[in-house]
Amino acid sequence: MSTATTHATDLKQLAAEAVARALDLGATDAEAVAVESEDFGVNVRLGQVEQLTESGSRALGLRVFFADAAGQRTASTSTSDLSPEGVTRIIESAVELAKVTGADPFAGLPDRAAFGSNDVASLALYFNDVDAIPPAERIEIARRCEASAMGFDTRIQNSSGADFDASNLHRVMVNSRGFTGEYRSSYCGFSVTPIAQDASGAMQRDFWYSSARTAKLLASPEEVGRKAAERALRRLGARPVMTQRCPVVFAPEIARGLMGNLLAAADGDSIYRNSSMFSGKLGEQVAGENITMIDDGTMVFDHTLPNGETLRVGGFGTSPFDGDGLATRRTVVIERGILKELMLNTYTARKLSMQSTGKASRGLAGAPGIGGGNYFLEPGSLTPEQIIGGVPSGLYVLQTMGHGVNLVTGDYSVGASGLWIENGELAYPVEQITIAGNLKDIFRNVVAIGNDLEFRGAGAVPTVRIEGLTVAGS
Repeated sequence: MSTATTHATDLKQLAAEAVARALDLGATDAEAVAVESEDFGVNVRLGQVEQLTESGSRALGLRVFFADAAGQRTASTSTSDLSPEGVTRIIESAVELAKVTGADPFAGLPDRAAFGSNDVASLALYFNDVDAIPPAERIEIARRCEASAMGFDTRIQNSSGADFDASNLHRVMVNSRGFTGEYRSSYCGFSVTPIAQDASGAMQRDFWYSSARTAKLLASPEEVGRKAAERALRRLGARPVMTQRCPVVFAPEIARGLMGNLLAAADGDSIYRNSSMFSGKLGEQVAGENITMIDDGTMVFDHTLPNGETLRVGGFGTSPFDGDGLATRRTVVIERGILKELMLNTYTARKLSMQSTGKASRGLAGAPGIGGGNYFLEPGSLTPEQIIGGVPSGLYVLQTMGHGVNLVTGDYSVGASGLWIENGELAYPVEQITIAGNLKDIFRNVVAIGNDLEFRGAGAVPTVRIEGLTVAGS
């Protein structure tokens, strides 16, 4: 039997035994999560390795429940000490803690009939070629990426470094209501952050990256380095602009965070606490009719390799089951501007007298939270160039700073930098500005959506143009 198979059996057995022993000690229900991971990371700066880490970990988390007339008393514990003594300690601690906690009528595992899991093999989450990349090659990829960026232009003489990261994860969940699920996932990626300097000594930096579940889908280090260099160079000579209201175009990597607030406002935890601008808005228009926002934990993408082979790979937010043990699913949260569904786990669904939408997130300790899978804004038909070309005078945002978002009131204010648009052309770089508005208006004033939807992470939003924002500068 291989080491991987042995460890898989150990994890599943470990979780199952923890659940059984908790029940033997009187728990009404129990749930265990066991995780094993291997991680590698290297940082290279100016061609030299500055930091290299390689680690492995195994851990166990346990949640126990005691039912009484008032509801469920619950507690959770976790440990990385998987010796018999260490495991016994967290089981006994969880049971004793649960006995003295307050009862919650909404706590508890999902109903037995609700459990389920998507087919792990078809989701294509794990590729063993990531482990097969030797450490020396991983370091060399980071070096090549940085060298490509620094060799692109004489104005780039420095760098914040290049990184290569790789990991694989094995996760097991077992509970007392008959659910057992497990999956493995892999990841690899690299990035570089070059620093450009102009004749006056002013410096600007930017970055670019490539990441994937399999090494077969990584871009070339030289390509990533060139892209990072171009992004840094286009920032040189940045200056403020006069305060004004104007169209603002958000690049995809920035639009992703902005439009992701649609899902954050639909978070069931915030809804039942009445701490969201979407509280009481289910079934109502909360955005423009061109806005459809979807969260899907089951997405698998077909990629065509250079040799013509088609490779199916699961998304970064794809998993067979959520943190409650329910099958992940596709959820249309906003459809043509109408709030159709909420982001719900089992607990928040009970609070709202609804059904879970399979959005539970789960660490080792504590109760499940709310977390999505792969989220995206449905793309439009315009190219980014066409969107920019339609702007007589406005801002193209490349970076935002700060967290000036209030999901209760919708107030939005962030520092920003980017490129100024004049007569439909990118004219010059700008910085030291602030973008301000209200999300309730922003979501209704998206006047153009690009066709450049690309999943470079768990979320993807194309280029968007928004009217009526205030750009505060000099």
